[in-house]
Amino acid sequence: MEVAQAKAIMAVADHLHFGRAAQQLSMGQAPLSRMISQLERSLGAQLFARTTRNVELTPAGQALLEPARNLVAASAIAMGTVKSTVSGETGRVKIGFAGASTGDRVGQLARSVRRTHPGLALEFHSSQFSHIGLERVLDGSLDIAIGRWDFLPAEVDSRLLVVEQVLIALPESHTLAGRDSLELSELSHEGWINLPGGFSGALQNRMNSLSIASGFIPRIVQTAPDSWTLVALVGAEMGIAMSLDSVRDNIMCDGVKFVPLRSGNTALEVRMIWQRNGLSPAVQSVLDIAERIFPDPRNYADA
Repeated sequence: MEVAQAKAIMAVADHLHFGRAAQQLSMGQAPLSRMISQLERSLGAQLFARTTRNVELTPAGQALLEPARNLVAASAIAMGTVKSTVSGETGRVKIGFAGASTGDRVGQLARSVRRTHPGLALEFHSSQFSHIGLERVLDGSLDIAIGRWDFLPAEVDSRLLVVEQVLIALPESHTLAGRDSLELSELSHEGWINLPGGFSGALQNRMNSLSIASGFIPRIVQTAPDSWTLVALVGAEMGIAMSLDSVRDNIMCDGVKFVPLRSGNTALEVRMIWQRNGLSPAVQSVLDIAERIFPDPRNYADA
């Protein structure tokens, strides 16, 4: 039984009149009669008892009515699901982010998607360092990544979310911890704690470029797996670290002081990235929401 035949059975059963049923279905009475007759022949059973005066459901027709309703309902659900998927109202989007320093933006995005597109499922993957996030966007295992990159390949598009400031994390006991600002050259003999990085790790690149401009190469004493551990190691006086104002604002920093640098390029951009081509409607919906809720911070800088 096809969906059109199921609808025909339901209409005739509702009206017990082929003419009124045909009007409901926006078709002629003769094609409707042929459709019912063809179905009866294929089933080998009479569905309606017809006389010149009335139409009645036979026991076989009565038995087929509920399956017909179920088929029409299932068809409507299937059509609605397809339309929602095509329009970006439903689907699953995988998003990677670095951790605490980008958590507030992730939270904003999740709340907005839940309010406006409740059929969209967001699958979040935390602790995705920027270079890993980029690799996973390129291989398709992530749809979107949020992080910091100095360089992005041509296959990737991006949107600026926020501009962060580079800070130096010092143990509270450090002789320079009470300063309002400092020059990086004053820290040339320190032991440094860093984060994992690759060719596209923006914070690691910035640390290298700033230190070279200041006349030294950092002496790395330890690599921390994440920003939480990095801050804890600085507080334990294991070394100092280059960090960000977002880390200062989102992680408990007992025993740690964050001091701005007085000179050099100390601004880092946080971006949302995705593959330039082949976006699914669901991913496009998330990107459209992000565009609405995250205004370009450069507009405020110029104001």
